[in-house]
Amino acid sequence: MGTAEMLTAAGVGSGDEVIVPSYATTGAAEAVRSTGARPVFADIDAQSLCLDPVAVLRALSPRTTAIVPVGLFGHPADLTSFHTLAEARQLVVVEHIEQAPSDAVAVRRRREHAAYLDARLTGVTTPGVAPGVEHSYHSYVVRVPGNGRPDRDAFARALRARGVRCRVPVQTPVHRTPAYRCEVRLPETERAVDDCLALPMAEGMSRRELRRMVSVCNGLGGLLPMAA
Repeated sequence: MGTAEMLTAAGVGSGDEVIVPSYATTGAAEAVRSTGARPVFADIDAQSLCLDPVAVLRALSPRTTAIVPVGLFGHPADLTSFHTLAEARQLVVVEHIEQAPSDAVAVRRRREHAAYLDARLTGVTTPGVAPGVEHSYHSYVVRVPGNGRPDRDAFARALRARGVRCRVPVQTPVHRTPAYRCEVRLPETERAVDDCLALPMAEGMSRRELRRMVSVCNGLGGLLPMAA
């Protein structure tokens, strides 16, 4: 059963509000809208990049009936906090799943790759992992320090020019897309859109490929001028 079907089965419909992250694909918002309810965007946690329970608490209104967290890049959403919050207010929690589960061997290899990169990358902020959480690293998302998007984009161009196939994981937050545009203050979401970059993280990568990526990233020093 998909997210929309689970929301409908829980009685969510027209006139209701459902809290979703904006730093994600449009999938959760689309599922909410298909029930007739209105998606309300809340901010993310700066470390996990997933929906922040504190921000969700601030976004609640008398019309809120559900919360739809989304695990991102392999970091699971804080479901324990959301269920605690929901139980006190008779809300529904429906996790939106965007990535198919990986087999144990693939996850173990990605975690090994991530540990190697965590220990060696400089000039970028490596992925944050909440205490007690097991990250499966569907994507290895770093943050490029500096002046946001200009420095991140310059860094990305320089990496690609040197053969590192990086990508911007979320180009535009959902609340700024034409279909869902609204005025809402989401500072951590906006920062993540501007400075996050996904480095290659395939379970089949060799140690030589990882060493090469570390060498290129560290050689750039983390920051580049726009002309790079």
